[in-house]
Amino acid sequence: MDEKRDPGLACAVAGASARTSASTRTGKGERARADKKRTRGASFWRSWPSREALTRVGVPRGRIVLDHTMLAGLSVLVVAGCYTSGAFDGWYTPLPPLGFGLCVVAALRYHHTTLDHRLAASLGLLAVIALCGLGAYAAGAPTPATVIWIVSSIMAMERLPLHAGLATVVVLGAGFVETDETGIIGAGLTTAAVLLAGYSLRLDAEARGAGFQLLAQERLAREAEAASAALAERARIAREIHDVLAHSLSAQMVHLEVARLQIEAGADRSEILKLVTSARSMAREGLAETRHALSALRGDMVPVEEYLRELAREDRAEVDVTGERRDLPAEASQAVRRVAQEALTNVRKHAPGARTRIRFAYGTDEISLEIRDSGPPRTVGGARGAEELGASGSGYGLLGMRERAELLGGSLDAGPDGPGFTVRLRVPA
Repeated sequence: MDEKRDPGLACAVAGASARTSASTRTGKGERARADKKRTRGASFWRSWPSREALTRVGVPRGRIVLDHTMLAGLSVLVVAGCYTSGAFDGWYTPLPPLGFGLCVVAALRYHHTTLDHRLAASLGLLAVIALCGLGAYAAGAPTPATVIWIVSSIMAMERLPLHAGLATVVVLGAGFVETDETGIIGAGLTTAAVLLAGYSLRLDAEARGAGFQLLAQERLAREAEAASAALAERARIAREIHDVLAHSLSAQMVHLEVARLQIEAGADRSEILKLVTSARSMAREGLAETRHALSALRGDMVPVEEYLRELAREDRAEVDVTGERRDLPAEASQAVRRVAQEALTNVRKHAPGARTRIRFAYGTDEISLEIRDSGPPRTVGGARGAEELGASGSGYGLLGMRERAELLGGSLDAGPDGPGFTVRLRVPA
């Protein structure tokens, strides 16, 4: 039957195909999870303790003293046990200290080979220590032999991968069963205690190592954060210097270019002198602004309200400051300074002679700045002067001011307000 002619058959085929696809995806997901579990299991059994866990860094001084005291006591027990057994008399008297010295050398080398994760060398050194214990047992000193085997088993569980440590304990435990007079039950309990002690020491070392790894990661994160902060600070420096120099130099270039054109046209000397004087004034302002920016970067700039009063003094503007004064972040402070500078520059360009009022307020979690002018005087000369200055100036513009505010999570509104113009800035601080 044709599927195109039978909609029911087509739906059944589509449903079966969808179920097959879903079951295939489910099967793949289950296999992936199973493979992941097997990988984790293999890693658990075959992984070494971290290098931080295998060192003694970070171990409390009291714990180190206790460990050394226990090792000294076991050393005395092994050597004294060899002599009290009566098996090392006469020509065999030097053998216990020689054998014990060999065990100490092997244990020290074992510490280094496990740090380097060299399994074969580590197992060989444990075998040397175990053979010394076997020699003591064969000579008739079972107590020193038992101590040596127990210490070897704990060393294996603490520092080797789990599969190698368990295998070592099983091999040493089998020999201990053969030599232990308490029988299988006593030997089994002793082996279980050894396993528990070794694994407990391993967990303690791994926890300490994990702590050191976290500290190292935190230190790297702090270094990365410091590097990021340094890059951000460099970007801020570049932005501030660029803003200051771009504003000052571009305005000077325009004024000087107009002066050149007027000189070529044979204009009146007084008009040319005004343009040159204005360019010089802009150069002086640019130098002062550069110093302000560098002072801000050094953290020794004057407070915002003082800067606003100094800036307003040149334009005979009124300044009102409300709220409780506090130290501001450098970015927020610079945003207020730049916006105020640009707004007053625009007043000079487009509304020379207008009355200007500056209001700066410290809010609970923000600061606000409002600059309002009364508009250009309604005179022909004033209108012409505004047009000339508007054509000759260059500033950051409203777009630059708004971008600066938005970078800090604030806002900037600017537009006509009656006959004049108002700029409002809000910045979190």
